[in-house]
Amino acid sequence: MRTSAARSAVRPSPVFIGVVAIAVLGGALAWRSEWGSVSGRIGVFVLVVAGWVVTLCLHEFAHAYLAWRHGDTDVAARGYLTLNPVKYSHPLLSIGLPVLFIALGGIGLPGGAVYLRTGMFSPKVQARISLAGPLTNALVAVILLTAIRMYGVGSGHETFWTGLSFLAFLQVMATVLNLLPVPGLDGYGALEPYLKPTTRAQLDQFKPYGLLLLVALLFVPQINVVFFDAIYWIFQLSGVPETYAMYGNALMRFWT
Repeated sequence: MRTSAARSAVRPSPVFIGVVAIAVLGGALAWRSEWGSVSGRIGVFVLVVAGWVVTLCLHEFAHAYLAWRHGDTDVAARGYLTLNPVKYSHPLLSIGLPVLFIALGGIGLPGGAVYLRTGMFSPKVQARISLAGPLTNALVAVILLTAIRMYGVGSGHETFWTGLSFLAFLQVMATVLNLLPVPGLDGYGALEPYLKPTTRAQLDQFKPYGLLLLVALLFVPQINVVFFDAIYWIFQLSGVPETYAMYGNALMRFWT
């Protein structure tokens, strides 16, 4: 009965399906293009940007679906189970801004937000719901990197595989960023129910600025170098050379 209800509640929107189709078209263009060509760069850009929006939707859907499974029916009414990116907070702040940072600096910022009735959950359930998003990014990263390692390294179609590698790199980065215990991010959300009420009240005022502070810190050269070195180190644990992600990042900026 619960499975049947889940199927009726989860209805991928045409918007989400359209974004998936755009990502596939970008990948197909990158696959068919020669290395360094303009068409290949455009294909990688479309693949990475549309692919990032797809994974943003999956991230927020994971939060919403787990909350719904634990009794928060409001998430269905608000459209969070449709995977529609427009439903996840403000389109400009939750989609436009992260996409801009990817295009300009190769930084996979957390984006989007679902509003949950957190007061109805036990601390353990609330922590699980908070961690569902970054774990989704981690799962996507594992799937992409496994495919690249098995079929992409040294097999030709370098434009496509390096573009996909950069998308996987962004998933690794999004996982790490979201797990940081910074107010407003999922890592803090997992810890928040275990904090004293007075501590939570004090930290609540920093939630709107946690992400902005994180962005500012990433533009400090010393912190930026250490952070990216750590992300590349995690990325290389998959067996995929870090140069694949680097080349994918360079190709995505087709205007340079």
